[in-house]
Amino acid sequence: MSASLGRLVIYTSRIDEMADFYAKHFGFSVLRADNERIVELRAQNSGLALLLHPAAAKQKEGQVLVKLVFDVEDVSAFCEAAKADGVDFGKIHKAGGYEFANAKDPSKNSIQVSSRAFRQ
Repeated sequence: MSASLGRLVIYTSRIDEMADFYAKHFGFSVLRADNERIVELRAQNSGLALLLHPAAAKQKEGQVLVKLVFDVEDVSAFCEAAKADGVDFGKIHKAGGYEFANAKDPSKNSIQVSSRAFRQ
């Protein structure tokens, strides 16, 4: 089973400033869905999308506040296959018509598999 890197989550307490910065300086389109905390920034080309996520109170900006998100159609199947290969993803969460699960890479960086790209 394979996965492609499709999004980068940036945790921030400055969502509006970040959205304005990336839209102004790098041409990202800003997408805000009703009743969703995440603000999506889409590249004008086929580059990665950036997801701005509110930082928790104890998260310090500028220090390891990035999560790599890999696009997979079937989160459950991917997590089962990954577990068989020694990678244990946490609970599968459902949000806004898609699913996601989190884990850490060998260096303890946050990673996620998500079906967000395939939601309808």
